[in-house]
Amino acid sequence: MRATALFGSLFALHAGAQSLQPFSSAGAGAPPSPWRVVGLPAARKPLTQFDIVALDGSAVLRVRADNSYANLTHDLPKGTPAGTLRWKWRVDEPLPHTNLRTKNGDDAAIKVCALFDMPLEKIPFFERNLLRLARSATGEYLPGATLCYVWDPRLPDGTELTNAFTGRVHYRVLNATASALAQWASHARDLRADFLRSFGDETDTVPPLLAIVVGADADNTHDASLAYVGDVVHVKQ
Repeated sequence: MRATALFGSLFALHAGAQSLQPFSSAGAGAPPSPWRVVGLPAARKPLTQFDIVALDGSAVLRVRADNSYANLTHDLPKGTPAGTLRWKWRVDEPLPHTNLRTKNGDDAAIKVCALFDMPLEKIPFFERNLLRLARSATGEYLPGATLCYVWDPRLPDGTELTNAFTGRVHYRVLNATASALAQWASHARDLRADFLRSFGDETDTVPPLLAIVVGADADNTHDASLAYVGDVVHVKQ
């Protein structure tokens, strides 16, 4: 049931979604609303810690995983187009034993994910039924497709792969073995192009976004990590 739990922890749709709230607008402490922490449903696992701290002269999000799992989720208005996603991040303490190709190693020191409202009829039959079961079990309207950008210490930059637990989540490695620790890296991604590259065998139409997620987990490797994320900006096109 890890796949069901993964869906539920990535996303739970709330009414009244709005544009992405910048971390730099908040004081020290909890992330600004409507960002919210979501853990694994019905799982007794420690939550990854998210808080706002001052670093390099600005307020940023600190993300600390320690044998834990959680995501920081920001809902978007219904019908939000894919557009461009921009952010900066850094990893100060990576996960030494992560291996995204296996279930036992499926952890990330930091990830930024885009959740798409993929129509059920576009999803392959077996996975469609799994998604229906997951929605029924969690009581949430879970995404039909999720694209996660990850910082990974083992895989080469540009690696694309499917989550070890579910085909509804695809990974893309943006920073890897050659990336310096404790240094900022900035990214701007065309979500439409990246979605079609990952899910284009299922549909030639890009569905609207449901939410943006920042996350980290170390529950499979039982390691600990430390990362930071600057403002995440979604630009409609």
